[in-house]
Amino acid sequence: MNRVIVGAAGTGIRIDRNIYGHFAEHLGRCIYEGIWVGEDSPIPNVRGIRKDVVKALKGINIPVLRWPGGCFADEYHWMDGIGPRKKRPSIVNTHWGGVTENNHFGTHEFLDLCEQLGTEAYICGNVGSGTVKELADWVQYVTFDGRSPMADLRRANGRDAAWKVKYWGIGNESWGCGGSMRPEYYADEYRRYNTFVKNFGENKCFRIACGPNSTNYGWTEVLMRQAARQMNGLALHYYTAPRWELKSKCSATEFDESMWGKTMLMALRMEELVTKHSMIMDQFDPEKKVALIVDEWGTWWEVEPGTNPGFLYQQNTMRDALVAGLTLNIFNNHADRVRMANIAQTINVLQAMILTEGAKMILTPSYHVFEMYKVHQDAELLESKVVCDKYVCGEDKIPALTVSASKGADGAINITMTNANPNKSSEVAVDIVGGTVGRVSGRTLTTKKMNAMNTFEKPDGVKPKRFTDSTKKKDSVVVKLPAKSVTVLAIR
Repeated sequence: MNRVIVGAAGTGIRIDRNIYGHFAEHLGRCIYEGIWVGEDSPIPNVRGIRKDVVKALKGINIPVLRWPGGCFADEYHWMDGIGPRKKRPSIVNTHWGGVTENNHFGTHEFLDLCEQLGTEAYICGNVGSGTVKELADWVQYVTFDGRSPMADLRRANGRDAAWKVKYWGIGNESWGCGGSMRPEYYADEYRRYNTFVKNFGENKCFRIACGPNSTNYGWTEVLMRQAARQMNGLALHYYTAPRWELKSKCSATEFDESMWGKTMLMALRMEELVTKHSMIMDQFDPEKKVALIVDEWGTWWEVEPGTNPGFLYQQNTMRDALVAGLTLNIFNNHADRVRMANIAQTINVLQAMILTEGAKMILTPSYHVFEMYKVHQDAELLESKVVCDKYVCGEDKIPALTVSASKGADGAINITMTNANPNKSSEVAVDIVGGTVGRVSGRTLTTKKMNAMNTFEKPDGVKPKRFTDSTKKKDSVVVKLPAKSVTVLAIR
């Protein structure tokens, strides 16, 4: 029998709620149509921001939102997006589809969205095509409450009080679309830009350096050696994208079990990436003061047929839900170093939480995983060990189960489990060491088909259901996890 051992005593490590963060780039229909419809739209909105989207995102306790990119960030000049909307200059989004944007969604609109959501803002600054002064002025415009040209400009644009914005990214993917820089060069640029990101009043900036792409461990070593003392976080990017490794088209919805297995294998590589990058960081920062921030992650498939290839609009199936669940388990279990993550992306792009079509809106299977896992936000990490069967798919062999556990403020032990085997249920004995099993409740997300999804015609085809297949004992509970499932248990 598969076995999970959970220590009830606790680790003293808090699972930062920001691990459940999100990312909204000016890309495709994420911002325009997904979030922003304008004040004159017949779609219900508050100051141009969709009401249905805000309500849905509140349902997953979205803790932090990264904006405006992504690759877009290093060609975005923030002053184009302030002031009367009719007077804002249009820009061409050269990275994503070559479309012209009217800049109606800018700094004020983004921070209004964050206030409506009750979420922290994470602003990514332009290092690739911007200037030190441009970023310094943006920080002052947003966060300075005194008298200055930038603060006065903010007031002239309708916002008297400064915002509190803690998280600031110093460039994005500077090794690629953000400037094609060498790590040694970027480290110097980071230190220069960082010098002028000032703390104003009670606003204390948390400065995030561009970190590595996937397995570029050399980038991490250089940045930590040359700039660890100047940074609060280092950003890692990794996508579960078999299409890149296989160099062939991979559909979001039409796939066989071999592609399911390849996807699970690639998603589990996050464990190796987080472990190895953390080990390098430990050499230069043994006290773990610098957070590892995985601010771009998720699945990347071919776009839906008939849509703009530059818009990265893809459907979302049970396969994506498994990737979300097992990845979040990995982040939770590394909460001593991983203190923020931002799935790409919030709406209508890549592994989205929400898809929209005009006034219609649906929640994806990935959304439901985030809703189920929100019990871990700011909870105490519990140590967990897993002994389980392997899921064998062709030449690939991976653990069938992943697990993470935490103790909430109410004393409940919450355990999230994924069963990556699409064919076979798993009987699992869950032992609670140092605690007893009282009441057990839970929910599970599972489907008959690997490619089951929610559509605008059938929006509730994939959603969590009550989990009842458990037998409790004094200090353990035996559960039967359905095939291809994500499950959350609460033990009180």
